[in-house]
Amino acid sequence: MLTPERLQPAAGAPLLIAPGRLLRPDGVHEGWAVAVQDGRFAQVAPAAELRAACPGAPLLELPQHLLMPGLVDTHTHLTQSFGKALAFGEPSEIFKRIWVPMEGVLDERAAYLSAKLAALESLRGGFTTVVDAGTRSEEGLGGVAQAAREAGIRCVLGLICNDAGNTEGEAGVRRILDRAAAFLRGFEHDPLVHPSLAISIPEAASDRMLHDVAALAKEAGRRFQTHVNEHLAAVERSLVARGLRPLELLHAVGALNDSALLAHATLLTHRELGLLQGSGAAVAYNPVASAWKGNAVLDAGMLQLLSVPFGLGTDGTRADAFRLMDAAETTQRLTHGLANGDSSCGAGWTWLDHGTHRGADAAGLGALTGRIEAGLAADFLLVDLDVPELLPSWDLGWELVRLANRDQIDAVFVNGALRLWQGWPVDWDARALMREVAGVARRDVARAPLQRVHPVSDAHRAQHAPAAGR
Repeated sequence: MLTPERLQPAAGAPLLIAPGRLLRPDGVHEGWAVAVQDGRFAQVAPAAELRAACPGAPLLELPQHLLMPGLVDTHTHLTQSFGKALAFGEPSEIFKRIWVPMEGVLDERAAYLSAKLAALESLRGGFTTVVDAGTRSEEGLGGVAQAAREAGIRCVLGLICNDAGNTEGEAGVRRILDRAAAFLRGFEHDPLVHPSLAISIPEAASDRMLHDVAALAKEAGRRFQTHVNEHLAAVERSLVARGLRPLELLHAVGALNDSALLAHATLLTHRELGLLQGSGAAVAYNPVASAWKGNAVLDAGMLQLLSVPFGLGTDGTRADAFRLMDAAETTQRLTHGLANGDSSCGAGWTWLDHGTHRGADAAGLGALTGRIEAGLAADFLLVDLDVPELLPSWDLGWELVRLANRDQIDAVFVNGALRLWQGWPVDWDARALMREVAGVARRDVARAPLQRVHPVSDAHRAQHAPAAGR
């Protein structure tokens, strides 16, 4: 019987696992095994080779399990977990009315609690890496980093560098850029927290700041994050204020380069697709956000055709990797595939690829994680295949995208350490965290100047349900 103890060898000893199936970029393999040591995959090979290489170490055979890379959420907001359903039913640009006011009231402890809750949800959902776009909590960045480390999730953490409200001239610009450079240095060698620089949206920064922040990130080999071409209102504001659409503006100021990770990009013209192609910039495709917020839908199939790097992102909607892959495929089918009779619409492998190793590439971590490969960080899942949903199994790639559930994830490993066993942490008290969150979240939501358009469900029912159904 598989237990968490069997997945935690003695200090210094390797962990050898022979799963029934192993997912690699070229497909599903049978008869392979992995050796995990010092946070990395020390060896990935046919089981017989691994036995011969490690004759004295016990081999844990798991014939009913899939060993696969942990998934990568290429765009999320860890300090928005207190809001959740407050944004449901709301029209677009909810960030102005919900998220900015809510994050603005979070102190360091509240930001820590929100981020740790979000990290727990992400790990439970099969994400071993998240890309956080930056918090608007003035005091909260350190809390977010602490939460990621304690939860044990890999996090690309953004520092927001907006200067639209700068009233200090050159001194204000210098202060922001100096802080950005110090932030990049401060996390340079952190094993789990990888620094990134962010501009909330291009209109929130001057041309110079967009250029300089992207250049700083590129020089450091890190990601420059921004939300781009997400809302029609934002595109129109950019045209009025700058004479260019947001993505065109990034190109004009030299910020559209291989450091850039662009969230959403749902409203792209043919010219902007041309600017993206060959720029090296990556995109985070957020299908659930498009459905929940009423945005357009990114044509991810076109990005794939143009060889534009992209990953899958939740945008903080729900931290469930299997449902995200399902949403990515379904959304493409409904918005693009049905119109031209594309019955495959990328097939299962496309969404698995962009949820794992191609997502890691988009996040700037492709040399570190995203694949089951010797030398890379041991960020992986053990998924129970002995469930009715996957029997009989004919095409595991498709089945993982359309049929798999997060409750099949028995174990989550990040950096070679067992973080979750059957949905719960093995080394910290998640229930205690949840109890504290319940009180702090109510306090902070109550004092945040939120502006909601859509009422809660019961009030909406009272206003709109047919008389006969009341």
